[in-house]
Amino acid sequence: MSEKQKITVAYGDGIGPEIMQATLDILIAAEAKIETEVIEIGEKVYRKGVSNGISDEAWDSLRRTNVFLKAPITTPQGGGYKSLNVTTRMALGLFANVRPCRSFFPYVPTNHPLTDLVIIRENEEDLYAGIEHQQTNEVIQALKLISKPGSEKIIRYAFEYAKVYGRSKVTCMTKDNIMKQADGIFHKIFNEVAREYPNIESNHMIIDIGSAVIADRPHSLDVVVTQNLYGDIISDIAAQVTGSVGLGGSANIGEEAAMFEAIHGSAPDIAGLDIANPSGLINAAVMMLVHINQPDIAEKIANAWLKTIEDGIHTSDIYNKDSNRKVWTSEFSKEVILRLGQAPRLLRPVSFKPMTDMRKMILSKKVKSTKELKGVDIFLDWEEQERNPKKLGERLNKTGTGKLALKMITNRGVKVYPDGFPGTYCTDHWRCRFVAPDEKDSLNNEDIVELLKAIHSEGFDFIKTEHLYTFDGERGYSLGQGE
Repeated sequence: MSEKQKITVAYGDGIGPEIMQATLDILIAAEAKIETEVIEIGEKVYRKGVSNGISDEAWDSLRRTNVFLKAPITTPQGGGYKSLNVTTRMALGLFANVRPCRSFFPYVPTNHPLTDLVIIRENEEDLYAGIEHQQTNEVIQALKLISKPGSEKIIRYAFEYAKVYGRSKVTCMTKDNIMKQADGIFHKIFNEVAREYPNIESNHMIIDIGSAVIADRPHSLDVVVTQNLYGDIISDIAAQVTGSVGLGGSANIGEEAAMFEAIHGSAPDIAGLDIANPSGLINAAVMMLVHINQPDIAEKIANAWLKTIEDGIHTSDIYNKDSNRKVWTSEFSKEVILRLGQAPRLLRPVSFKPMTDMRKMILSKKVKSTKELKGVDIFLDWEEQERNPKKLGERLNKTGTGKLALKMITNRGVKVYPDGFPGTYCTDHWRCRFVAPDEKDSLNNEDIVELLKAIHSEGFDFIKTEHLYTFDGERGYSLGQGE
């Protein structure tokens, strides 16, 4: 008998213990070759003063096993608590979030019976980096971070997934008509990687219309790859339109480690009632078995689960007029166990293949661009003169140095000086762009320090700076609205 794979298990909060027990019962009955290490995470750990909800001892287990089967948790209300999910994904380098969304019509009612799509979401970057600052009384900023390697990794993973599972199309979704730099680089890398997979169709959608397509005709999509925030939103849309968020499992994949979880929350209002649907966590455990190279056991469980759904054995959340019997959480797992070794008659049975080893995935060779400093955006907290942009511009023009001169001022991204519109509402947060009078002039950090000294001497409160660079002559910063 082959050696058992050690996995870390967390029972979580709310309905977590019930659905985890149901899932483990099925894994044991199916003779999955696993050995569990149980850790405590979530609300109890938060209440002990651990801000991210996971103890050092739990981290030790995750480092040993590199496989985490996790039930949902409850994050206490109030400030100071970090998302355990985000912390785990980033600490373990779990860059790919994989969420299959398949219809189980007619056994689970849906208006989209042909849906069978997979959403592959970048998992480490974007706004989920959680870098936020309150800079003035009125304005808070959140930094959206998109890297070239991070984008390439998730996009390559999406194409590899499509290749392994025989899927015909990969769709990229961004908002690069607005975020031309951050979303623009994601789209550009998608186009570059797509050329390496000529047998797989590729296309791009702006995320708003892409979301509408998922809600209206999800059957027209196959594999969708996108950034962190967009992926979080559209994967829930896709799960809901296919029948129920409660059925969805999720895999978080890294080069070394992986985490598997249901996509729903801890539902504390029904905790302990034995009515929760364990299907999301069961399907996550199936994905885990594929990951640890036990696809035969994964198929056995997944097909038994499909047969249970097909036989109309349903928990209360999906029970309907065509169901045969409403069952408790613990009963549902027993029904799945009874069907191990069986396959559905009408629903399409599943078969699984191990995915590409991420450690062997080769990214494009890094090419160092020629970076040139062209200016600086200086952000001010300023409320004088009834927030009159013209008055601010006149004062700032006096602070210019021989190397840097004021080009424009924006407020919330809109140009208000020179030649702004009087009706533009202004907050106390101003972006002041200084550039070299002659574009051919070379700049360095000393020039910016000199400018900051002049602005400080004039009595301004500067709260942030952003250098303006070109890379191989290509502008690496956005223009102001109206610039």
